[in-house]
Amino acid sequence: MINLTLKDGKIITAEVGTTCLQAAASISEGLARMAMAAEVDGKLVDLSTPLTEDAALSILTFADEGGRLAHRHTASHVLAQAVLRLYPDTKLAIGPAIKDGFYYDFDSDITFTPEVLEKIEAEMRKIISEKLPIESYTLPREDALAFVAGNPYKVALIQDLPLDEPISFYRQGEFTDLCAGPHLQHTGQLKANAMCLLNATGAYWRGDAKNKMLQRIYGTSFPKKAELDEHLERLEEAKKRDHRKLGRELGLFLLRDEGPGFPFFLPHGMTVKNELIDYWREIHRKAGYQEIGTPVILGQNLWERSGHWGHYSNNMYTTDIDELDFAIKPMNCPGGILVYESEPRSYRDLPYRVGELGLVHRHELSGALHGLMRVRSFTQDDAHIFMTEEQIKDEIVGVLHLVDEIYRPFGFKYHIELSTMPEDHMGEVETWDRAIAALKAALDEVGKDYIINEGDGAFYGPKIDFHLEDCIGRTWQCGTIQLDMNLPERFDLEYIGPDGEKHRPVMIHRAIFGSIERFIGILIEHFAGAFPTWLAPVQARVMPITDRAKEAAQAVADQLEAAGIRTETDFRNEKIGYKIREAQVQKVPYMLVLGDREVETGEVSVRTRTGGDQGSMPVEQFIAQIREEIVSRAKT
Repeated sequence: MINLTLKDGKIITAEVGTTCLQAAASISEGLARMAMAAEVDGKLVDLSTPLTEDAALSILTFADEGGRLAHRHTASHVLAQAVLRLYPDTKLAIGPAIKDGFYYDFDSDITFTPEVLEKIEAEMRKIISEKLPIESYTLPREDALAFVAGNPYKVALIQDLPLDEPISFYRQGEFTDLCAGPHLQHTGQLKANAMCLLNATGAYWRGDAKNKMLQRIYGTSFPKKAELDEHLERLEEAKKRDHRKLGRELGLFLLRDEGPGFPFFLPHGMTVKNELIDYWREIHRKAGYQEIGTPVILGQNLWERSGHWGHYSNNMYTTDIDELDFAIKPMNCPGGILVYESEPRSYRDLPYRVGELGLVHRHELSGALHGLMRVRSFTQDDAHIFMTEEQIKDEIVGVLHLVDEIYRPFGFKYHIELSTMPEDHMGEVETWDRAIAALKAALDEVGKDYIINEGDGAFYGPKIDFHLEDCIGRTWQCGTIQLDMNLPERFDLEYIGPDGEKHRPVMIHRAIFGSIERFIGILIEHFAGAFPTWLAPVQARVMPITDRAKEAAQAVADQLEAAGIRTETDFRNEKIGYKIREAQVQKVPYMLVLGDREVETGEVSVRTRTGGDQGSMPVEQFIAQIREEIVSRAKT
């Protein structure tokens, strides 16, 4: 007999060789019906996996990330099987589960049009109805290579694996695929009416534009049709909010083939960007930060010293100047370090907080670029804090409060992840342990819940990441706090302590917007382009009903501009209803209408972009109302 420790700490006994599914059934028949995978001592496995020794066992359902992965990974294999049944000359590349679904990349002479996707989806439903058992097995490396010999993509995947690693495959009916798993027990565990294909796009093999363009089919699956319907409704809403579409329509930014991944900001977009920057500066001045600026291009020797050259050079742009090698900065931190070491520091100078709105460049693969969300050039709202070890907790607590303050006007909820030491890291394990403990202590002190994200820290230190949730439930990773005890060591940073001796400071890297460009993209989608008044590129539009009111309308616009309100006029010879609708489409928060009556009374008729008629009021009253909304940075 063996002992199995469950998630709630309860221990059950089972015979050696009991499968995870059998163990689930011994806990609850309902749990066994819902089970999709298992976790044994932290390793994700199929439910058919036999248990041979004492272990920690978690049975995973669709509510668990591992359960969703097994469910959707199985769906990706069903997709591949359906494509091969219909188009047997197709070559398979990769087909993982992803956050909200799955995809598979294909090398095929068939173009996957919407009509073809309908045929593939119908074949998938047929495979699901066949309830094909799913079996895993392994082959030695040479046998595995022989099995996939006709498929260059699978051959390349196997060649990337360690030489002594057995190669695992999954078989369902006539279909077999190279795969690490886990999967469901049979294809019938998918629900035919709760699965659908979404679209097909181009995708370079391994995301590299130098490689062949493949066709990627995206799909999603859920245990229940109602969940699928809800997800599809969210996708439709997301399409309406697509920041690339709204960015064009609202005149915010451009993306051009002449600069792939390098966005162009138009006047309205620059207004939004500058408002965010002004807000950032105001908050940071109050919090005791000093703003600095560091060069965009610095010598390769600096990046070697910082460790970026060894860990990040594939993502860096380089050049040579006077026969010396330089790199365009992908991060601001080495420049901030040079500012710190530019003069002697005392313990009385610490904590030393410097902020920088630094333009950074990173070489992203062309297949990964996506509007403002994934670019090659962006403004990072970095700050670096140099402190003593005794100050770590208080400084991190301060940053946590600052994060709350900065996010508040946008109405975001967020969750926190604490990422620990990755395999590719700098520094001693003991140093990492102290750093991780300090981050945990700060989070505990302010009462923040957090998820441990094992092994996902930066190469120089552990980090806290903030994942924002927008108004349709999507999450975006923006802010980060990274504790670094390694770069101060590499740069031999010092301060003079109260004992008169030299000591090593500790460093925090932190950003709150993250990338300002990406944050703007998130805001566009979160607000569907209807920014709060303080952020809106145009805050009020003045519209005369007739030419007789044009002079009075211009006088009102001048008053608003003098009060610091971004104002436009619409003097076109169009009906007032048309002018109002167009202003609403352009997401202008307030429309001020003037006709003969308003000219006579000296008032304005106020409307909001949501169509609400606020009635007439004196211009001074409207100015006071909108100024309060702007100054308080109200959410709507």
